[in-house]
Amino acid sequence: MRHPEYQYLDLMSHVLENGDERTDRTGVGTRSIFGAMVRFDLSGGTVPILTTKRVYWKTAVKEMLWFLTGGTNIQPLLRENVRIWTDWPLATYRRETGDEITQKAFEQRVVEDDAFAARWGELGPVYGKQWRRWLGADGKEHDQIAGLIRTLRENPSSRRMLFHGWNVSELEEMALPPCHMVYQYHVTSDGRLNCLLFQRSVDLFLGAAFNYVGAAALQLMLAQQAGLKPGELVWVGGDVHLYLNHIDQARLQLLRKPRPFPQMKILRHSVSIDDYRIEDFEVVGYDPHAAIHGEVAV
Repeated sequence: MRHPEYQYLDLMSHVLENGDERTDRTGVGTRSIFGAMVRFDLSGGTVPILTTKRVYWKTAVKEMLWFLTGGTNIQPLLRENVRIWTDWPLATYRRETGDEITQKAFEQRVVEDDAFAARWGELGPVYGKQWRRWLGADGKEHDQIAGLIRTLRENPSSRRMLFHGWNVSELEEMALPPCHMVYQYHVTSDGRLNCLLFQRSVDLFLGAAFNYVGAAALQLMLAQQAGLKPGELVWVGGDVHLYLNHIDQARLQLLRKPRPFPQMKILRHSVSIDDYRIEDFEVVGYDPHAAIHGEVAV
């Protein structure tokens, strides 16, 4: 059987060789295709943590746990040593104050100074806010995650088990509109939980690996909360692109041969979706190639 990671590598090769080269919002430039799909089977305990480069899976899981809190400030992330969201508030701070503060100094101030964090660490109503506190036209907040879990338990044959983050009325307030924007779930007759994640825009070199891990971790949590078994993770991409400053890194990654996917385990049964901690997750058998670094386009 062909290693499932080749789906990702084949997609990267296709974008690299056939992508439409064009300018983009960041000014860096991309090679882009429109429309792609990969499928990963989680039922045997394995999860799609890419092996052709090291993926810092704990960072991806910590980010997902932060989303589930409904939080929108980077301070809790930085206290967990997660720096993947710093670029956007840092750019805003530099632009509005003229202070060319270093990223390290900015992050330290956010961690240590609550008032500074409240002013400059906010990202606006991004993912978690929409997932847990979507503001309806009626003025009420709607917890999409709680509603999803309730339906998984009570009506698993429903075709309405999904949540999304594209709240049109609040897009302009977000540091970055949601990329992985719709998660839909499906339960088979033998109790397997499947997920389809639609991602409108994906940085294929840097972002996709984290999105696969975060979605898989969420699927394991939801399955546990609903008394189900993990099934298939189906990822669908809209604008799938490689930034032009990641071309050499992509070519290097394509030279590497995938190694076996690891297994991810949740070590205890949490009382609710809000009770999980990073210490509850264990990854076994992860033996990746060396990390390949690339700059985030902001």
